[in-house]
Amino acid sequence: MADRGGMAEDGRAPLRYVWIVTGLVLASWAWFAVWRTTGLGPVALGYVAVPLGGMVAIIALCRLWRVVRDDPYTRRFCRSLIIGAGFMAIGFSIMAHNAFFESVGDDPPDMTITAAICVALGFAAAMWAVGRVPVDITGSGERRRMNLDRIIAFLGCATPLWHFGLAPMITAAERWSVQTLATIGMAFLMSIAGMTKVAYLSRGPVDRTAMRLVAAIGLTATGVAVLATRLGDAGGPPSQAIVLPLGPLLLVLAVRAQWNAALGRRRTSRRSSYLLPYLAVAAVDLPLIAVALGDLRWTDRLALGAAVVVSVLVIVRQFLAFRDNSRLLSNIRAHEERLQHEVSHDGLTGLSNRARFRDQLHDALGTGEVVTVLLVDLDDFKTVNDSLGHDVGDHLLVSLADMLRAQAGTDGLPVRIGGDEFAVLLIGGKVVGETVAQRILDALTEPISDHRLLVQASIGIATATPGASVDTVLREADVAMYAAKQRGKAAYVRYLPGMAQPVTAHMRLGGELRKGLSQGEFEVYYQPIMDLRTGKLVGNEALVRWNHPERGMVPPIEFIPAAERTGLIMDLGRFVLREACRQTAAWLTEFGPDAPQHVAVNVSARQLHDPDFVGDVLAALRDTGLTSDHLVLELTESAVLRGNQVSRALHDLDRAGVRLALDDFGTGESSLSLLRAFPAAIVKLDKSFVDGLEFEEVDVVCRDARQAVARAVIQLAGALRLESVAEGIENEEQAEQLRALGYEYGQGYHLARPMPAAKLAELLVAQRRTAGPAAAPVQQPVVAAG
Repeated sequence: MADRGGMAEDGRAPLRYVWIVTGLVLASWAWFAVWRTTGLGPVALGYVAVPLGGMVAIIALCRLWRVVRDDPYTRRFCRSLIIGAGFMAIGFSIMAHNAFFESVGDDPPDMTITAAICVALGFAAAMWAVGRVPVDITGSGERRRMNLDRIIAFLGCATPLWHFGLAPMITAAERWSVQTLATIGMAFLMSIAGMTKVAYLSRGPVDRTAMRLVAAIGLTATGVAVLATRLGDAGGPPSQAIVLPLGPLLLVLAVRAQWNAALGRRRTSRRSSYLLPYLAVAAVDLPLIAVALGDLRWTDRLALGAAVVVSVLVIVRQFLAFRDNSRLLSNIRAHEERLQHEVSHDGLTGLSNRARFRDQLHDALGTGEVVTVLLVDLDDFKTVNDSLGHDVGDHLLVSLADMLRAQAGTDGLPVRIGGDEFAVLLIGGKVVGETVAQRILDALTEPISDHRLLVQASIGIATATPGASVDTVLREADVAMYAAKQRGKAAYVRYLPGMAQPVTAHMRLGGELRKGLSQGEFEVYYQPIMDLRTGKLVGNEALVRWNHPERGMVPPIEFIPAAERTGLIMDLGRFVLREACRQTAAWLTEFGPDAPQHVAVNVSARQLHDPDFVGDVLAALRDTGLTSDHLVLELTESAVLRGNQVSRALHDLDRAGVRLALDDFGTGESSLSLLRAFPAAIVKLDKSFVDGLEFEEVDVVCRDARQAVARAVIQLAGALRLESVAEGIENEEQAEQLRALGYEYGQGYHLARPMPAAKLAELLVAQRRTAGPAAAPVQQPVVAAG
């Protein structure tokens, strides 16, 4: 609505008019009480409240018309009421004028023809306003039933009004003027028509409560008629001072009801449309009872009484049927609402689902307001499912949903997109996406769910640009979320123009990975592990390389994260394991004791959580003929610390004779305690403790610290009877320092770079030919870095 803002700013304006008219009504009642008991004051004062109240009602209606003028039905309804109230105010003002200047003593003035015409036109305009309001009836059958019910209701309501109101005035010994009878008759018609009309209004522009209040104005004529038949001319003052002032009060209350409806504060029900015919039958019984109590023979009274009893019993029976139907209808509606909720909400978390989220996002984009989407994805959620079970994973998702509700608050709408992916919809720009994203990340620094799990999430933020579609906003948020994962997870990233291209390229890499696996584009390289004292090759570490047909050699740092994200790390890991086992078995057959005595294969955390991983390893050994003592599986500390599933798998492999190596040893937080629970056979000193060992003059403190860690690791390995391997040896000085500290084995670019199987075979041939005392580095062509 055009003036909705002004309406919201002055929401109490209709209440102000209600208080003003209420004050006039109370003042009029008080005057009548004083006048009736003391006789003080002219009788004309009793005629003032109605025109004054009518003028206030006209002002209130004009204010209402301003705020509803954009709706044609409400505007027409309001305009007709303004016209009707204006005519009535003029008519009652004429009567007040006559009371002041033409009445004699306490005798009330007669209603002049002019005043009667004005009041009649006012009631006619009100009837027109009520009659023009549309009803929500569809179909000819329903319309026929509605017309039948309205005829029943009309006759039922008209009968008591005629019997107790209009008929006594017409048949009174003292004749009433035609204009008075016509005016009261018009009021009766308006009341009856309004009551039957409002029963068939549902949720529309014109409020049902406002319609009821307008229709009730006509009922004031009943009070006037009763006073007229009981008191004759003496009924004029109480009619004007007590009954008729209620008309303007009902009108301003109707204005307030319509005002609240425009603000969206109203209740809707269609129950009265079903009750109306029964109420009409009950109303007809009232004149019958009155007749039965009159001057009749007892046989007549008995017949009338029986008719009344039968109609009452029919009404009670129909009411019970109506109540049962209402309960059934309520159950059906509740079921429909439940189904609607299930269709639009996630069954596990209770959050809105993807379909409802898209609908709400679409509606929000159409408002022109600032719309921001946060895409929240749990990091490594599959690990939780695989290691702890799906029940624990479900509890985690429910706890995350509760956390999102709390952190979004009133600022946003949390949604579960699917799986471990959630979203928050922010509308209006009151809070920026980064604020809510930081709240979520801060909340995840504490364990959640009943199992006290510490999890992380990556969040992508996208704010809709003018004209953006739902798919565009979601795609931008997804790109930003993927960028957050690329930057190390547990972070949020806002979408920026140009961000999509590198992210999309990285995502496209996943598709190329699958194709590369099927077309044999991957190759296993081997980095020798050397005896630091003799220089002999004693083992290998298997490293995967991707020989892309267009890009050439793709470094692992580019495709391994994509393999992890897409789940292809499982297939890639199986390929590397089988090929390494096959090649090592072939070398043992060809070179015998001069061959590498073991091959080390890196294992990711995702592989360890695969229930079939142990079976895959044993199958690879069986199919390639390699014995388990020639296979080493390298694991990082973070991968080992992943729950009961991982622990069981590692112990099963250890019992099968497969040796386990703890890679990057010393960089984790639980290295020492881990060795007590983890069946490790080998520890590999991380490259960060090897770097700088050779420097004697520069950064002495750091060098001494590295030496202390390296010495502690070799001593710990000796105490626990573990083999130790130093990684990342890049020069002879480092090799000398490590030999001095007691390390027997090492690997690094100084000793040998990763190489394809053919190159390593040449190296083995050369080593067999020239087996000797050198502990020098192996000379070889430079190949791709590991």
